[in-house]
Amino acid sequence: MSRPVPKPGILDIAPYTPGKSPVVEPGRKTYKLSANETPFGPSARAKDAFATAVAHLEDYPEGTSKVLREALGHRFGLDPAQIICGAGSDEILNLIAHVYLGPGDEAISTTHGFLVYPIATQANGATNVVAPETNFTCNVDAILKCVTPRTKLVWLANPNNPTGTYLPSSEIKRLRAGLPEHVLLVLDAAYWDYVTKGDYDNGLELAKTTENTVATYTFSKVHGLAALRIGWMFGPAHIVDAMNRIRGPFNVSAPAMMAAVGAIEDTGHVEMSRTYTAKWIGILTEEITKLGIEVTPSVANFLLMHFPATGKTAADADAFLTRRGLVLRAVTNYGLPNSLRMTIGTEEANRLVIETLREFMASNSGQ
Repeated sequence: MSRPVPKPGILDIAPYTPGKSPVVEPGRKTYKLSANETPFGPSARAKDAFATAVAHLEDYPEGTSKVLREALGHRFGLDPAQIICGAGSDEILNLIAHVYLGPGDEAISTTHGFLVYPIATQANGATNVVAPETNFTCNVDAILKCVTPRTKLVWLANPNNPTGTYLPSSEIKRLRAGLPEHVLLVLDAAYWDYVTKGDYDNGLELAKTTENTVATYTFSKVHGLAALRIGWMFGPAHIVDAMNRIRGPFNVSAPAMMAAVGAIEDTGHVEMSRTYTAKWIGILTEEITKLGIEVTPSVANFLLMHFPATGKTAADADAFLTRRGLVLRAVTNYGLPNSLRMTIGTEEANRLVIETLREFMASNSGQ
């Protein structure tokens, strides 16, 4: 029997696996800490803007996300013509790969980099080359060693998901300087709003001052608009122009666009979330470490915890937490079978994780 066959390489791609959602059970409260969602939701301004847009669902949105690009330009001092918006930064990452990668090309990502990178690379017939990390942190020298004449693109999440680590501005600049000029550096700054380190920058400066660097951002994290799927990229005009030639018409919905405009105008909401997250990153890291569980230092809104391969394993801890309504993220598909990733949640959820892990570590078995 004959049937359509996908192009070569598609069926070799491991599909993206999102964080699991809680299974609702009568009488048990659950806490979803698996998808790096904000516990605060969107700001009131974002919700008001969304509600206003809902009154006109029969109308197509403006096709270039003009109102959002102009709001972003005003907020960050950018040329709106050098901004492109998408259905989440995931769409933008895939557009980049579609424009710049093809069969015979190579793109570099890191050992525990965001899973969308190899998917986008392989979907366009290119080869994903993995650069080793050091202490769960991107290593500039390792990336540069992977460069070959076929290298066309480097994917770099800063901060990185799922490890929560980051590279300082000086290392990002060293990476850019060490890459050939024709290689596009993609800086994925989805979690930049949470970073409080003085030596970090969000990639905008390099994207402003070079012809071969772009920086991508999302409204899904600190802004709390994950359900609306909206993100954006800033980069050189020639790159934005090429991407706009294949970007789908009306790819950003009007409600998403207007909610995003409201979100960036509410700087107080962002600062509140940043302060709260930094406080709880410190508390959770300290308390969980006291239990004998290794925690990778994080600058984002999540923590990566490491368990032994035998005894009190990550799988046992995951099951123990789940039975108490705490849903964390197993990261085996990121090459971390002995680890769990935890989103910073409400104070109630955070304290319950600490207490439940204390019970787990004190129990006679992982069960």
